[in-house]
Amino acid sequence: MSTWKEFRKELHITDEEEKVIEMEKELIRSMVSIREEQGLSQAELAERSSIKQPAIARMEKNVHSPQVDSLLRVLAPLGYTLQIVPIQKL
Repeated sequence: MSTWKEFRKELHITDEEEKVIEMEKELIRSMVSIREEQGLSQAELAERSSIKQPAIARMEKNVHSPQVDSLLRVLAPLGYTLQIVPIQKL
Protein backbone atom coordinates (compact mmCIF):
# COMPACT_ATOMS: atom_id res chain seq x y z
CA MET A 1 0.00 0.00 0.00
CA SER A 2 1.37 3.40 -0.92
CA THR A 3 1.18 6.58 1.11
CA TRP A 4 -0.86 9.59 0.00
CA LYS A 5 2.37 11.40 -0.99
CA GLU A 6 3.42 8.46 -3.17
CA PHE A 7 -0.04 8.13 -4.69
CA ARG A 8 -0.25 11.91 -5.26
CA LYS A 9 3.08 11.84 -7.07
CA GLU A 10 1.78 9.09 -9.37
CA LEU A 11 -1.29 11.22 -10.18
CA HIS A 12 0.86 14.29 -10.88
CA ILE A 13 -1.38 16.48 -8.72
CA THR A 14 0.02 19.96 -8.37
CA ASP A 15 0.10 21.85 -5.09
CA GLU A 16 -2.64 24.14 -6.42
CA GLU A 17 -4.85 21.18 -7.34
CA GLU A 18 -4.33 19.69 -3.90
CA LYS A 19 -5.35 23.00 -2.29
CA VAL A 20 -8.58 22.97 -4.32
CA ILE A 21 -9.26 19.37 -3.24
CA GLU A 22 -8.70 20.32 0.40
CA MET A 23 -11.04 23.34 0.13
CA GLU A 24 -13.75 21.13 -1.38
CA LYS A 25 -13.31 18.50 1.34
CA GLU A 26 -13.59 21.19 4.04
CA LEU A 27 -16.75 22.58 2.42
CA ILE A 28 -18.35 19.12 2.36
CA ARG A 29 -17.28 18.37 5.96
CA SER A 30 -18.92 21.63 7.04
CA MET A 31 -22.11 20.81 5.16
CA VAL A 32 -22.32 17.37 6.79
CA SER A 33 -21.66 18.86 10.25
CA ILE A 34 -24.39 21.45 9.80
CA ARG A 35 -26.88 18.81 8.61
CA GLU A 36 -26.07 16.59 11.58
CA GLU A 37 -26.19 19.50 14.08
CA GLN A 38 -29.68 20.29 12.81
CA GLY A 39 -30.67 16.66 13.32
CA LEU A 40 -31.52 16.06 9.67
CA SER A 41 -31.06 12.79 7.84
CA GLN A 42 -29.92 12.78 4.23
CA ALA A 43 -33.48 11.83 3.26
CA GLU A 44 -34.95 14.82 5.10
CA LEU A 45 -32.42 17.17 3.51
CA ALA A 46 -33.19 15.63 0.13
CA GLU A 47 -36.88 16.40 0.59
CA ARG A 48 -36.18 19.99 1.62
CA SER A 49 -33.64 20.64 -1.15
CA SER A 50 -35.34 18.73 -4.01
CA ILE A 51 -32.11 16.81 -4.56
CA LYS A 52 -32.32 13.04 -4.41
CA GLN A 53 -30.88 11.37 -1.32
CA PRO A 54 -28.35 9.28 -3.29
CA ALA A 55 -26.96 12.51 -4.81
CA ILE A 56 -26.55 13.97 -1.31
CA ALA A 57 -24.81 10.76 -0.20
CA ARG A 58 -22.40 10.96 -3.15
CA MET A 59 -21.77 14.62 -2.36
CA GLU A 60 -21.04 13.82 1.28
CA LYS A 61 -18.70 10.96 0.33
CA ASN A 62 -16.77 13.23 -2.07
CA VAL A 63 -17.42 10.78 -4.89
CA HIS A 64 -17.39 13.67 -7.33
CA SER A 65 -17.19 17.44 -7.26
CA PRO A 66 -20.68 18.86 -6.76
CA GLN A 67 -22.04 21.54 -9.04
CA VAL A 68 -22.37 24.99 -7.48
CA ASP A 69 -26.14 25.01 -8.01
CA SER A 70 -26.43 21.66 -6.20
CA LEU A 71 -24.43 23.00 -3.27
CA LEU A 72 -26.64 26.07 -3.09
CA ARG A 73 -29.81 23.95 -3.21
CA VAL A 74 -28.52 21.81 -0.32
CA LEU A 75 -27.20 24.72 1.76
CA ALA A 76 -30.29 26.95 1.47
CA PRO A 77 -32.64 24.72 3.54
CA LEU A 78 -29.88 24.50 6.15
CA GLY A 79 -29.85 28.30 6.38
CA TYR A 80 -26.47 28.75 4.64
CA THR A 81 -25.03 29.95 1.35
CA LEU A 82 -21.65 30.17 -0.36
CA GLN A 83 -19.54 33.28 -0.14
CA ILE A 84 -16.35 34.27 -1.93
CA VAL A 85 -13.67 35.30 0.54
CA PRO A 86 -9.90 35.75 0.34
CA ILE A 87 -7.78 32.67 1.01
CA GLN A 88 -5.96 32.89 4.32
CA LYS A 89 -2.19 32.76 3.85
CA LEU A 90 -0.42 30.42 6.25
